[in-house]
Amino acid sequence: MKLITAIIQPHRIEEVKKALYAAEINLVTVSEALGHGRQLGVAEFYRGVKETGNLLRKVRLDIAVNEEFVDRTIKAIIKGARTGKIGDGKIFVTDLTRCIRIRTGEEGPIAIG
Repeated sequence: MKLITAIIQPHRIEEVKKALYAAEINLVTVSEALGHGRQLGVAEFYRGVKETGNLLRKVRLDIAVNEEFVDRTIKAIIKGARTGKIGDGKIFVTDLTRCIRIRTGEEGPIAIG
């Protein structure tokens, strides 16, 4: 089991969701985030408004997957998020040592879905 965390541009979320659904990845948690990478000090546009400063708007996706879905999840995120410009984002893959479905108490890969 792995937890895939991706930080992407807010305007790419719809494309990423489409790519994930096409790859049969349907379980995702999305949250708004603030941060910066190497583009520190570079102005960006969000919904037509120019933003500058240290913290830029980003979207964070957290996706728990079983081993057989890791590569296709990563490929889908890249397909939807990539623009080829600085600030496209990052993907982090971490081991998920335990997963529990609250409703049933099931644990492990079966709890992920």
